[in-house]
Amino acid sequence: MLIYYMEFCGLQKTSLIDFPGKVSAIIFLGGCNFRCGFCYSSELVLPTKLNNQPRFPKEYVMNFLKERQGQLDGVVICGGEPTINPDLPELIKEIKDMGFLVKLDTNGTNPAMLKSLIESNLIDYAAMDIKGPKEKYCQIAGSNIDINLIQESIDILKNSELDFEFRTTVVPNFIDQQDIKNMAQWISQDKPGQLKYYLQNFFPNKTLDPEFEKLHPYSLSDLKQVQQEISPLFKHCGLRG
Repeated sequence: MLIYYMEFCGLQKTSLIDFPGKVSAIIFLGGCNFRCGFCYSSELVLPTKLNNQPRFPKEYVMNFLKERQGQLDGVVICGGEPTINPDLPELIKEIKDMGFLVKLDTNGTNPAMLKSLIESNLIDYAAMDIKGPKEKYCQIAGSNIDINLIQESIDILKNSELDFEFRTTVVPNFIDQQDIKNMAQWISQDKPGQLKYYLQNFFPNKTLDPEFEKLHPYSLSDLKQVQQEISPLFKHCGLRG
């Protein structure tokens, strides 16, 4: 079993778009258990790049947040994949104790931690990436993923009172319109018209696998077409990028 030590690799001091309806700061944690070729954050994922990434002492991050009490609404914790860190709950509790709302970005591979965070009221919003349809998940994630963990995290969110969203980066040559329809049916099952789902267009920029930089993104019209087809399955279905 791999043991990860929490590494603070980035701090965006202000964001108006990453935490819906909130002014937030973003904490970037290093390390990830996926190897998605289209990932834009290879410096937080690949050990060879991560070793050269600047680190922030935890005290620096926490002192910054103390200075922003009353100015920021919340804090977004992303990566990499934050839930690979066993001490993530302790970090979030410290942030919550300062009066901030917390949003978690996750790939859904640690349902036990996700459930614990929700039941402990440590997170206020979650965004879970749905990488692709079940049959393509391992290929797209670049890792031998147990799809049952993904399903468990989906079910945990769907059966919780937490505000959350699902989202998919639509990568040409990997995800087509039928794949999107299949994913929409999968995640909306048992909760038609109740969930939020976002399609995010792929951009060929500093990808983990340089070959992905040769791909051409889908046109906005193509994405709008499939968005309109799956929209009846969701409370809100949006486009980003």
